[in-house]
Amino acid sequence: MPKQQMAFLANRILSRGLLDSRWIMVPFYVGLVLALLILLFVFGRELFEHLTSILRMNSSEAIVMVLSLIDLSLVANLVLIVIFAGYENFVSRIESEPGSRPGWMGTIDFAGMKMKLMASITAISSIALLRLFMKMSENIAVDVDVLRWMVIIHLALLISMLLLAVTDWLNIRTGRGPTAP
Repeated sequence: MPKQQMAFLANRILSRGLLDSRWIMVPFYVGLVLALLILLFVFGRELFEHLTSILRMNSSEAIVMVLSLIDLSLVANLVLIVIFAGYENFVSRIESEPGSRPGWMGTIDFAGMKMKLMASITAISSIALLRLFMKMSENIAVDVDVLRWMVIIHLALLISMLLLAVTDWLNIRTGRGPTAP
């Protein structure tokens, strides 16, 4: 076999192997589906625990309960976004019946996924801070160091999200971004 044909064949085998290696990601996404089921179980357990004490709840406890459930819901949404967008961006298109796909599915690229992740993480951080402030409003002792670190981490998340948004916006404006027109 001539040298040129061997090089072509080797390149083709290597290219095919690299392309097929994307399927290694599938167990990660299956693991995230299992994590979603765990979140559902925890959500149901928390909801049941709160419902059993609903007659003794004051308004602050009700707000904390709702925030806890919202927190779990946001984390579940985050996992779902990573599963769908990650699978479609890095493995293969998800085949589905017409009309059964969420409107955003198939439209989120890597930059969009980063922004949705950062927005969800920041919202989760906000809820954690709000829960802490609710405890403070009920005169429950809160560790000042914990509060300080939570605020610092929240600000760091906000700044990171802002910097990612500005970076993506600049890349799009200069025509270098993945979502540039």
